[in-house]
Amino acid sequence: MLDPDWNPVPPALEGADLGFLLHKHPDRAQAFSTSHGTAHVLYPEADAERCTAALLLEVDAVALVRRGRGKGRGGAPDAALANYVNDRPYAASSLLAVALSSVFSSAMRGVCHARPELPDQPSPLRVEVPALPARGGADLVRRLFEPPGWTVTVEPVPLDTEFPEWGDSRYVRLVLESDTLTVAEALRHLYVLLPVLDDAKHYWVSPDEVDKLLRAGDGWLAAHPEQKLIAGRYLSRRWSLTRQAMERLELVRLAEADDSEVEAIDNAVAAETETEERPAPLAEQRRDAIVAALQASGAARVLDLGCGQGQLVQTLLKDPRYTEIVGVDVSMRALTIAGRRLKLDRMGERRAARVKLLQGSLAYTDNRLKGYDAAVLSEVIEHVDLPRLPALEYAVFGAARPRTVLVTTPNVEYNVRWESLPAGHVRHGDHRFEWTRAEFRTWARSVAERHGYDVEFAPIGPDDPEVGPPTQMAVFTLSADADGKHTRNRTTTTRNNDSDRNDRNDKSDQSDKSDKSEKSEKEAKAA
Repeated sequence: MLDPDWNPVPPALEGADLGFLLHKHPDRAQAFSTSHGTAHVLYPEADAERCTAALLLEVDAVALVRRGRGKGRGGAPDAALANYVNDRPYAASSLLAVALSSVFSSAMRGVCHARPELPDQPSPLRVEVPALPARGGADLVRRLFEPPGWTVTVEPVPLDTEFPEWGDSRYVRLVLESDTLTVAEALRHLYVLLPVLDDAKHYWVSPDEVDKLLRAGDGWLAAHPEQKLIAGRYLSRRWSLTRQAMERLELVRLAEADDSEVEAIDNAVAAETETEERPAPLAEQRRDAIVAALQASGAARVLDLGCGQGQLVQTLLKDPRYTEIVGVDVSMRALTIAGRRLKLDRMGERRAARVKLLQGSLAYTDNRLKGYDAAVLSEVIEHVDLPRLPALEYAVFGAARPRTVLVTTPNVEYNVRWESLPAGHVRHGDHRFEWTRAEFRTWARSVAERHGYDVEFAPIGPDDPEVGPPTQMAVFTLSADADGKHTRNRTTTTRNNDSDRNDRNDKSDQSDKSDKSEKSEKEAKAA
């Protein structure tokens, strides 16, 4: 049973007028093939007083899976059943937004060659979305749709009407009404904000998504109070793209305030005369330092422990000297994003054979991690509760025992240089601790001593003479005689055990001789 994605796109004008605007005739039901299924457009009602157009998206789950979402050679697959059994056929999502842009592309651009005066004409509009996933609840729905000019009615959908004590689901029924917006503006609002509320895109987010966001957001997004949240979610939290979108939106806002063109605002320095380079972001400097240390170690088979979204794995994969790169993370969502970043589903066999993504926890020993040349823990240890840190230490240094281990972590002393960081706060909400340089070196040296490693330290980022660098790195190298020491220790223990056993045997023999001598004396007296 299929309950459709749909939205009646709004009343008013006359029936024929809405047909002209949407480029779909009211007297016919039409079907359009999209990348995720079939989109149907029909008019439940169309007369001079009221016209309703409905868009129904029939999602093809098999086609969705075949597109390789998060899968591929060496990839991090989603749960197999969840690929086919999910809410996509029943609730509005980014798939519906794609269908809107595909089926109503001319209407979204405000183009109507037959009646060119219609697109700019505001009209009483009503938009209904019966089932909309809303991560953030009804309050976020209002915060997103009210600023562009909508009157919002949002009703949470209960988990089960027969069991009200279970509470509400994450779905809502949404009704939008406005007398001041055009059909094109309504479609563009839906195109951007539906995937923002769903908080999940079902296709690869490439850099051209920034252009799509700005085109659809023209005239309303630059002044929206939630523009940062909208950009971040729309671009699947790819922060480099989000930063690019925010910078361009700020230029749009400044141009509108100055009543000028964006090009006139963004011309302070001519491109051919620009000589001063911006410093590389700290994440990039950290990655460069790690790559340099790996190259110096001569490693060919590398573990990225706590690989996150796969930035380091992607960098190493470009260098043929690394014959095997394994990314490990406890988060399946992070591994799925890493798989998309690496384009595992489109990767050639030879390249795919060099990379693997594994789900695993660093709090437990894992035989899959043994035998590698190097392991990287980049900005990982500070996310671990201090009581669990010894477990991670043993899993990496005691069990896996790579020849080289690189550990980077924030230097808490440098936090005073971050103007945007309140005093006493850590850099990330998930950090369990942040160490001074002395604390980090004490921990690293004790780990090295316990497990037979030598350790050296290196700064990452600008090395402030007072508070040090923003990031600190420890380079652990397995001592040449480390395994020999462990072997000798085991041999010595065995010999000591043998000596103890011989001493016990000698004492036992002497005791037996003493007992026999005493018995002989008693027998002689009796005779």
